[in-house]
Amino acid sequence: MAQATGLPGYLAHHDGDLVAVAVRDLEPGPVEGGYLRGPENVTIELLEPVPLGHKLALTDIAEGQDVIEYGHRVGIATADIPKGGYVHVHNVRSARWQNSVA
Repeated sequence: MAQATGLPGYLAHHDGDLVAVAVRDLEPGPVEGGYLRGPENVTIELLEPVPLGHKLALTDIAEGQDVIEYGHRVGIATADIPKGGYVHVHNVRSARWQNSVA
């Protein structure tokens, strides 16, 4: 399904973030978004639906890799996540109470 044109589909906070937040419900296919700090616009080929407020991968994220958002480590990938994949509790665990990757 085609995405609405002219409206951003996601927002990333910093250049270097590995994930971004959907600013509306997103369907698979090309979706354009932007950064608060960093490149103006980037188009990602979304692989699966991502609901409003949930995260999508801006790059491939390997299992065990830190998940970076807001320029900070916010989670640890529990599975490989492809660029354009849905990032949620099924493939990421919180890094909030951990000092290092287990």
